[in-house]
Amino acid sequence: MATITRRIPDFLQLMRFDRPIGTFLVLWPTLWSLWLAAKGVPDHDVLTIFIFGVIVMRAAGCVINDYADRHIDGSVSRTKDRPIVTGKVSAREALVLFIILCAIAFTLILFTNKLTILLSFGALLLAASYPFMKRYTYLPQVVLGAAFAWSIPMAFAAQTNQLPLDIWLVYISTVLWVIAYDTFYAMVDKKDDLVIGVKSTAILFGSQDRVITASLQALMIVTMLVVGNKFELGQFYYAGIIIAAGLFIYQQYLIRDRNREKCFKAFLNNNWVGAAIFAGLLLDFGI
Repeated sequence: MATITRRIPDFLQLMRFDRPIGTFLVLWPTLWSLWLAAKGVPDHDVLTIFIFGVIVMRAAGCVINDYADRHIDGSVSRTKDRPIVTGKVSAREALVLFIILCAIAFTLILFTNKLTILLSFGALLLAASYPFMKRYTYLPQVVLGAAFAWSIPMAFAAQTNQLPLDIWLVYISTVLWVIAYDTFYAMVDKKDDLVIGVKSTAILFGSQDRVITASLQALMIVTMLVVGNKFELGQFYYAGIIIAAGLFIYQQYLIRDRNREKCFKAFLNNNWVGAAIFAGLLLDFGI
């Protein structure tokens, strides 16, 4: 028992419980979807299921990512101290943990409806496949975007038992957002990735990385403006979108010299983008 207790911090680190930013970046669009679906506060059971589901599936995604990257993380300065690399957690233990986390998430989804359950298989496929994409394509950030945004149709389906076309605008907008901010994240590791042969949009975009990420952010804002029109949202929502646009401008300022620390700061700043849009929805529908 004492040995297990001593190892708990290693497993928590593997699941990134020490770095909750990824959880928030998945949670914000999920909450957008729930509030849009309910036109206000969603059913408490659905809200609880998706908050815990996001936490568990983000943890599962981190575990399978580290399992997939166990042979290359040691060559990247940012990841060389991860638990599997250092031997604190074995590859087999990581796989078992991934399966357990997925089982917990699926159990939560069983308390929703058939449509949401069917959609959950797409979430599992995307979460499990993303970590391996960086070996075969320069667009792993697109797959990550598809995975992070998949909670949007699932949450809407859980609340309403339907999937109108308009909710896919939120999905597309979120995918664009994720590609932009995860490119900032990839810019941090760009030098290491070029040496070890890992692919990313940061490498693909090259010297046009700032132009392309700014364009993606602009498209995200435009799409969210269309969402506001489709869902007949009001001034508070649009105020949130304006704040998000201002934060995007600030992020572009941060990455102007492609400094690693500032690129990472720009990535982290996206937590406030998600929060600003959610705050606008809260105020629009009435807290």
